[in-house]
Amino acid sequence: MRPRIDATQFGSITIDGADIEHDVLIRLSGEIKKRKKKLSKAVFGGSHTISLEEAEYIFEKGAERLIIGSGQNGMVTLSTEAAEYFKKQGVRVDLSPTPNAMRRWNEAKGPTIALFHVTC
Repeated sequence: MRPRIDATQFGSITIDGADIEHDVLIRLSGEIKKRKKKLSKAVFGGSHTISLEEAEYIFEKGAERLIIGSGQNGMVTLSTEAAEYFKKQGVRVDLSPTPNAMRRWNEAKGPTIALFHVTC
């Protein structure tokens, strides 16, 4: 069952009534996991550019769409390598500021995964 995102504000996201104060990854099963930012920090020194290594962790076989909440002010981007990886896997990436991505997630149809950055 796909969880519903109720709200987001700087530093948190509310999913099915639970406030979460860290970035999250939502799997096809609806499982909510903490984002492994260290995979991108190791390459770029921060978590605002998604590395190939993190893209490989985010990807899930069967996913057709990835919704990325790029932060309240839209600071997160995909590295060229990560974008190419998702393209090769046949996953359409929908990247937008977290408040917009939240609405897209709630309206999404089909096999969709998501990553939400909750700060900048």
